[in-house]
Amino acid sequence: MEAYKKEFIEFMVDCQVLKFGDFVTKSGRKTPFFVNTGFYRTGAQLRRLGAYYAEAINNAFGLDFDVLFGPAYKGIPLSVAASIAVSEKYGADIRYCSNRKEIKDHGDKGILLGSPINDGDKVVIIEDVTTAGTSIGETLPIIKAQGDVNPIGLVVSVDRMERGQGEKSALAEIEETYGLKTTAIVTMAEVVEHLYNREYKGRVVIDDKLKAAIDAYYEQYGVKNE
Repeated sequence: MEAYKKEFIEFMVDCQVLKFGDFVTKSGRKTPFFVNTGFYRTGAQLRRLGAYYAEAINNAFGLDFDVLFGPAYKGIPLSVAASIAVSEKYGADIRYCSNRKEIKDHGDKGILLGSPINDGDKVVIIEDVTTAGTSIGETLPIIKAQGDVNPIGLVVSVDRMERGQGEKSALAEIEETYGLKTTAIVTMAEVVEHLYNREYKGRVVIDDKLKAAIDAYYEQYGVKNE
């Protein structure tokens, strides 16, 4: 596993973004782990987060794209932080764009904030985490309504590695349904590999009991045929 992935996993734990316990996902699944990027709350944290996203984006898509689109609301700071990091790390001046939940009818009118999306633009979508793959179906029509636009990919912080609407993983379904290449900074398998029965800052984050709960979750919601 690459060093930046290990660092990112520990970073999530430090920021309390990655939590273990009893949670319910947006798609209604009861889960023993939860990722909430809303817990990145300081400038230093967002700077680091953007750098991790930038590395994952460059590894998967290179820098041959025009716009980084972050769906409202959590995607807004992600698109800003990652576009700054792409500029700092790689010298590429990528535009950022997000949508508003409500269309603004005065001043800077319309549904978008940040850069407009123009005909011919290549767009990478940035999100926090994809569980069942439902949000991308809401995001793509917004992007494509802007003109002759080419969404080329989706990057998330954590691939939860569970089924979407069918038997394939959510990210695999997105690739198949929408023709988007997908990537993640880390997968849950990498998270478990790095933290299981390993002491970090004086405690074992994933012990045998928690590992059993995670395994049981994947028995129910994990990918069976892929």
